[in-house]
Order: sequence, then C-alpha cells, then structure tokens
Amino acid sequence: MIHDNDPGERTAKLCQATLILPTGIRVKRSVTFGDRPRLDGADDDAPSDEHSPLLGRQVSPRNEDKSLSGKVIDITKKKTREVWTFAKSNTGRDVFKCSIAYLLGSMATFIPAIAAMIGQQDGKHMVATVTVYYHPARSIGSMVEASICATVAFLYAVFISFSSMGISILFGRTLDLIVVGHILVLIVFCGGGLGLVGWIKQRLSHPLVNISCSLTSLAIITVLTKEGAVQAAEFSDDKIIQVMIMILMGVAATTSVSFLISPVSAKKELHSDLVQATESLGDLLIMITRFFVTGVEEELQQQSYSTALERYKKVSASMAKNLKEAKYEHYILGTEREYALGAKIVKCLQRLGHNTGGLRSAATTQFLLLAQPKIIAQNSYYNNASLKRGFPSFQSTSSGGHSLAESYAVLASIDENPEDGSLEIDDATRVKPLRHTFSDETGESSLHSINSPSDICTIFIMQLGPSILAQESLAATMKSILDGLPYNSDGRVTVDTRFTFNLDEAIQLYSKSRKQALELLYQNRELTKSRPPEVKADFEEMAASCGYFSFSLQDFAHEMKTYLEVLDEMKLEVEERPSGRTWTWLKFWQYPYHPKGPRGDPEQVKLMNTNDETGIPGDIPSPTEKKAAAAHDCRYRLQRALGFFRRDDIKFAIKVGFGASLYALPSYLAPTRPFYQRWRGEWGLLSYMLVCAMTLGASNTTGFARFLGTCLGAICAIVAWIVSRGNAYLLAFFGWLMSLWTAYIIIAQGKGPMGRFIMLTYNLSALYAYSLSVKDMDQDDDEGGYKPIITEIALHRVVAVLSGCLWGLIVTRLIWPISARQKFKDGLSILWLRMGLIWRRDPLNMLLDGASPNAYMDLREEFDLHRFLTGLENLRSAATSEVNLRRPFPEVSYSMLLKRTGAMLDAFHAMNVMIMKNPRASKGEAEILKYTSNERASLCSRISHLFQVLASSMKLEFPMNNALPSVDHTRDRLLAKMFRFRQEEMDKVGATDEDFQLFYAYALVTGQLSEEIKEIGEEIQKLFGDLNEDLLKLE
Repeated sequence: MIHDNDPGERTAKLCQATLILPTGIRVKRSVTFGDRPRLDGADDDAPSDEHSPLLGRQVSPRNEDKSLSGKVIDITKKKTREVWTFAKSNTGRDVFKCSIAYLLGSMATFIPAIAAMIGQQDGKHMVATVTVYYHPARSIGSMVEASICATVAFLYAVFISFSSMGISILFGRTLDLIVVGHILVLIVFCGGGLGLVGWIKQRLSHPLVNISCSLTSLAIITVLTKEGAVQAAEFSDDKIIQVMIMILMGVAATTSVSFLISPVSAKKELHSDLVQATESLGDLLIMITRFFVTGVEEELQQQSYSTALERYKKVSASMAKNLKEAKYEHYILGTEREYALGAKIVKCLQRLGHNTGGLRSAATTQFLLLAQPKIIAQNSYYNNASLKRGFPSFQSTSSGGHSLAESYAVLASIDENPEDGSLEIDDATRVKPLRHTFSDETGESSLHSINSPSDICTIFIMQLGPSILAQESLAATMKSILDGLPYNSDGRVTVDTRFTFNLDEAIQLYSKSRKQALELLYQNRELTKSRPPEVKADFEEMAASCGYFSFSLQDFAHEMKTYLEVLDEMKLEVEERPSGRTWTWLKFWQYPYHPKGPRGDPEQVKLMNTNDETGIPGDIPSPTEKKAAAAHDCRYRLQRALGFFRRDDIKFAIKVGFGASLYALPSYLAPTRPFYQRWRGEWGLLSYMLVCAMTLGASNTTGFARFLGTCLGAICAIVAWIVSRGNAYLLAFFGWLMSLWTAYIIIAQGKGPMGRFIMLTYNLSALYAYSLSVKDMDQDDDEGGYKPIITEIALHRVVAVLSGCLWGLIVTRLIWPISARQKFKDGLSILWLRMGLIWRRDPLNMLLDGASPNAYMDLREEFDLHRFLTGLENLRSAATSEVNLRRPFPEVSYSMLLKRTGAMLDAFHAMNVMIMKNPRASKGEAEILKYTSNERASLCSRISHLFQVLASSMKLEFPMNNALPSVDHTRDRLLAKMFRFRQEEMDKVGATDEDFQLFYAYALVTGQLSEEIKEIGEEIQKLFGDLNEDLLKLE
C-alpha cells in the first residue's frame, strides 16, 4: 500500500518497472528516463573559481589595468584562435579547397605553357571561372554529378553552335539570303536555344543544373554574338574547341582538388547522419514519453527538446542530400545493392520521425484537454460533480484544468537505481494488474471516481501504472537500441544479434500491459453511468488521446523491428556481398518498363493542374467552355490545344528567348556590331540570362545581388592591378585571396550569386587585362591593347552587367509579368481546395469496400502536396522582394499560414499511414464504420466546407464571414457515438481495442484540423479585416 505520508516510498514504488537491457537481461529498476538530455554540451559539474558567475555566464578576469598593447595582443590571440578553429572546421576546409582550385584555374592565364594549349585568345580566364562555378566543396558523388551536368551542358552548347553555323552558311553562301539566315539564327538558336536553357533551369531548379545552365549560356552567347563566325556565314570550330578545352581544364582542376585534398565521401557523410538521426530520435522519444506521463508542459518547452528537434530536421535534410550523392559513388563502385539498402534505412528513419510526430500530437492533445477550463464552465454536469482526483495518495483540490504533475508525483529521474543498492532480476514475466497493488484505506478504491475527462487520463496513467511503466520500459529499450546503432567509427554496421530479441520481448511485455490497461479502464463502473453527450465526447476524446499514444508507441516499436531487419541485410551485404559488384545500371537494355499512365483520382489531378491565366483549376471546363464545345467543337479543341502555351513555365521560356534575341540583335547589324563588342554586350546578355527568373521578386533579388557583386569585383580588380602593376605572381596571390573571400561568401554565408559574380567580374577585368598585356591575342588594341587601361576594362564590364540586369527586369515586368505575391495566394488557395477535396470524401470509407487508396491519397500524391508547399515557401521568399505601393508584403502572417498548412499536411500523413497499414477493415472496424457513418459524413463535409471558405477568402482577398460553422460540435457527436458503441455494441459484435486504433487517429487528426483551421481563420482576419458596409455596397 502507498501511504500519503511517505512520498519517497511512493515515488520509488511507482518508478519500478521491468526493463529489457541491451544484453537481453530482464531487470526491475527505477525507470524515470533520467535528467533531460543536455544537447548543448554544458557540464553542470564543472568546477568553478572566483571568476565563475552564479548564473552560468562566463566572464573574464578584470583587465582594466592592462596596457593598450596588452589588450591588442589579447584581441589578436582571440581572433587567431577563432580563425584557426574555423580553418579546421568542415566549412573552413571547403573554403580552402575552393581557393586552391581557383589558383590552379588561374594558371591557365599566367603560365605560358598551359595558355599555349588553349591557343591565341583573351578569354582564358574562363578556366578560373569554371572552377568558381563548379567548386570542389562537394562530395565525390556530387563531383561526379557535376561532371555529368557539365558534359551535358557542353554538348548542348556544341549542338546550338554548329547548328547555327550550318543555317548561316546555308542561307548566306548557298541561297544568298544572309539576312534571312541571321533572322533564323536569332529566333531559333539564340531565342529558342537560350529560352530552352531558361525553361530547364526553372523546371529542374537544382543548384548544379543552374550552374550548368549558366556555363552553357556563356558558351552559346560567346559563339553566337562575339566570335563573328555565324555573322560572317563561316564554319569555324576553333572557338568551340577552345571553349571545350577551357571547360575540361576547369572541371579537371576542380575534380583533382576535390579528390586529392581532404576528399569527402557522401557514403561516410550518410553514415554520420544516420548516427546523429538515431541519437536525435532516441532523445525525442524519451522526452515525448516523459511529457505524456507527467503532463508537464515545460517538458516540451525545454531547450533540449527544441535542440533535438532542430537537429533531427537538419540531419533529415542532410540524409536526403547525402543519399542522392552517395548513389553516384555506389554506382561507380558497382554496389547498387548497398545503395538500395541505404535508401531503405533512410526511409525507416523518416517513418520513425513521422511516428514521433504522432506521439507528440497525442501527448499534446492530452495536455490541451487537461488544460481546457471551458470544460467545467460549459457543462453543468462537471459543476455538480466532485472534481477531486480520486487517488488514495495524490488528491488535488484544483477545479480547473491542470497537469498530471499536480495529481501525482512526477517521475523524477530514470537513473536505473536498483533498490537496496543491488540489481534486482525480475524472473516474473507477467505484470500484475494495478487493482492488486493500489487500494484505498477506506476499502473503496477512489480510483473508480471519474468526474471529468482529466480523470480518464489520470486513471490511465496512475491506476494502470504497469502499462505506463511498461511504456517507459519499451521506450527505454528502444532508446538503448538507437544509441547503439547503426555504424561505428570505421563505417561498419553494428547490429547486435540480441537487439531484435530484446525488442520482441519488450513489445510482448508492453502489448500485454497495454491490453490490461485498456480493459481495466473501460471496465470501470463510472464509465457506464448515464451522462450528457458532451461529457461522453470529452471522455472519449481523452481516451482516444491515451489510446492513440499507446498504439503509436507500439507502432514505433514495430517500425524499429523493420529497421533492425534492414540493418541485418546491410551488414550481410557490406561484409560478404553475396552478389558481388554488379554495375547493373550499365545494362540499359534490362531496364524495366514503367508505363506513365494517369495515376490518382482524376478529379484531384485536375485540381492540382491549375490554369495559370485564369486561376481556375485546369481541365475543368467552365459552363462557357462547355457551350463553346457544343457549338464550335473545332475552336474549342484548338483552344484546348493552345492551352499548353498558357502555362507559366512555357510563357517564361518564350519571353526569355524573346528578350535574348532582342539583346543579341545589335551583334548582327553592321552599324551596331562595333558598339556591341566595345561595351562587351556578350557579358550583358549573360547577365540577362542569369537575372531572368520566374517571378518579379526573384528577378529583383538576383539582379541586385549580381549588380552589387559586379561592382565589388570591379573595384577589387582595379586595386589588384594597380598594386601588382601587372605582375603575374602578385596577381595570382591577390586572386587566391579573392577566392578565399568569395568562397566564404558562397559556402559559409550561402550567397552564391553574389560570390560568383564578384569573381566573374574580377576575372573579366584583372585576368583579361593580363592576357592583353602579354599579347595573348593578335591585333588586339581594344581597351588599351598591350598596355591595358584597367579602369576602362572594369567600366565596360560594369556597364554591360548593369544593362543586362536592367533588361532582365524590364522583360520580366513588361512581358507576361508573374507576381510572386499573386502566385503565392493562388497557390495557397489551390492547396486548401485540394485538401478540402480530400476530406469531401470520408477517408475511412475505402476500408469497407477495399477501394483504391486513391480515394484518399497515395504516397505519390502526398509527396506532391508537400512539394507544392515547398514551392509556396519559395514564392513567399520571392514575394518579399517585390515592390508594391499599396502595402508591404505581410511576411509574418503568410509564414504563419504556411506553418499551419504544413501542420495539417503532417496530420494528413499520419492519417494516411494508419490507413495504408491495412487497407481492408477488420470485422470490428467495419462495425464501427457502419455505426458512425452519418457522424463521419457530417464531419467530413464540415471540414471540406471550411477549407473551401478559406480558399475563397484568400483567392478573392476578401474578409470571411464571422458566423462560420464549427467543427467541434460535429466532432463531439462522433466521439459520443464512439463512446456509446463501446458501451453498447462492442461486446455484441466482437470488436477489440485494436479496432479502435484507427478511430483514435481519426479523432486526433480531425481535432488538429479544427484547431489549425481556427488559427488560419484568425490570420486571414488579420490580413483582410472584417466585413463592413463599405465592402458590401452595391455600386
């Protein structure tokens, strides 16, 4: 018996649980999960001195008496230590590698023997430029991918160059129509070729693809507008060969530095990410379980939890990146099977991460239900009932919402402290029911008192203590397994053969305890009393929260088993490699054929393919279109066929090509060609290609960054040339310093466009001037000739870049302008409409008929929704750079809308995972589905209606009606119906507690959607205000 006057003994008794150690031994220990994980590296036991502050803030000894020289020395030492620490870091290593690669690339300009391999020309600085764009701060796999992209870019440039020369020769020499030839070259090859480059850049939106598009644009522009062979209708492969040699030199220099100086393997990086991911998941699992057990809100508000969550998100993104790069490494080594298993491991960890989100959702729902004061205020039943917690030892007199910590002793620490100073081995495998452990001194167990929903949770945790302790035992077992996985320091898989057995034992122990817990909870006679429907709904919601958490923890354990199985396969593959090295990817004739037929619900696919011109969902004809189709079928079909050209990406490609043709036109006209060459129009055209972006905001952002980078690069080039006086050694040294600075901007600060344009302008000015000074091109007296005028050279580059940037901004704003603001709002509306369409059909109905999962959503559609949300985030970032005279872009509000929408999509994923585990309903689930069909239909209709209201308000930028229907009442009716089914029908139809698992998830997801919709409605009200008479005037 636990006595009130002995809290120490009470806590010790409550904290005893059966635990499966990694060694396979079953022990009975004090299980409380220890102190919160310290993820900041702080040491609470560190010794202190007289200078150590009481609040943990570090202060240095007083140095007021030090001289000025002493202070300067101290600051110098401090900065030196910081620089040395940065130099030893991964980022510092990458910056150094980039500087070495640039130094090697610049040797093509400074060393005559290397320069002679390229030939007589003043553009040898392109080798150094290639090393800036294809920098070596990549893994081996990423360098392989970069080499592939560079090869494809060069082949495309060769094709455009040779084709344009052929057309020019055909019309100029054979047909004597040189003007027609020039027009075709401008329209087809200059406009069409560069327009296709812009379309690919926008469509793929990959960093390496963007860089490849920039280099292929440079090669095409150089041949078509600068060299003069196309204008003269001559065939010349000299420049193309020179460009090929320079690109190959730059890629070779970068690849050599990447492979020889501190090479980075994506496989090893992936192994490191997996270790960090398992550690983070273990910490999150422990903290979330503690939060559920204690009900203390501060558990998830601690810095340790935020740090663990952010670390997992960061590692998760890094895993996806390194997995893709490791693919190239595995394919080259012929270990495709190892890559496939690595992808499975990453997927398992991602599913474990989603499961922790489900655990947190259930625990948070429990806390919110406990903290709701409105339950007591709105229900007279609670006002008339005694709200004292019915524990013999932990009664609380609070009448409002409170945490579980107020009702029972918080489990303070899981420090595995065995009783009586010795380890107690528990040979018993059966957990005794709590009714044999806890009793009331009066003889009537007060644990049977259930007067509020919080009592449901309290009884679930306290009366059924063995189940919760078993949860801790299961969680602690999984934590110990995660801490020991998956790779050791030398990259070998570390899977203890006892892990699977230990996990099976822990799952079996937990499943038995959980089943007993639920049985004891619903056998409580207090739950059989007649109560109002609202009270029944509150009880069932709390029971759903507790039940869903327990089921989710069990799902986490089963996913852990899958994870261990894949690791066993990986260990076998790495150590023995039964199939050897395969190189199956080279056998292209054996590739399986996957027909690309339409997938998914046709109505849902139509909704995602929106008409960018009107904002109406694509492929859904309006009434006007239907009438036109009936009366004028041919015109209707033509209109549908031309719909391809109404797509935003196609319009973007057309206007990029049109702008490029107009900018290149002066190079084909005899009167304006000298002016074009003198002011380096080719670099202006390249700047135009780099500035052009899909939206106005993105163009503004890139245009400013590139112009600022050009100005900085020009100033640095002038200073370097004046100081060095054209000396090759000093110029090489200054270039190396410049590469250190710009590599830091590109890699450490993430400002790629600015850093690349600084170096590009520096190369165009300083290295170009050196090429002129050493007579690297015959009859070149431009810009000073053999005595280059650096200021004139830099001025020409700056003016060219400025003109290209301005022309890009003009084209994007005047020709089919695409506003990121409007596209963001339209996209958010479409996404909400799509989410409403998903809930218009009841997601659970498919379980009855075994219908295709497309009736809700499959994994492909879920990926599309998240990808669409990522695109909206990019649009939001671009919208902040758009100038609008009406008002600034409310970035905070729209960021909150995206955050809330992302939370709802996470809830969608949780629901989808539960459905896809078993698409066929069991007998008990089928009975529950039939029993609650009307309530679920009403709830889904209400949710779908609210999504449509949100989408309409956002699309029209119009305030919403304050009298919107609420989801809560409809949801309460569903919960009350489930409560009634458990009381009246459960035993009759033979349903089990496992049959309620899916409905627990359904209840929590709908509750979360209700709360998120309310929050989004409040944000929309802040954006568009309230309805008033001015808005409703009939004018």
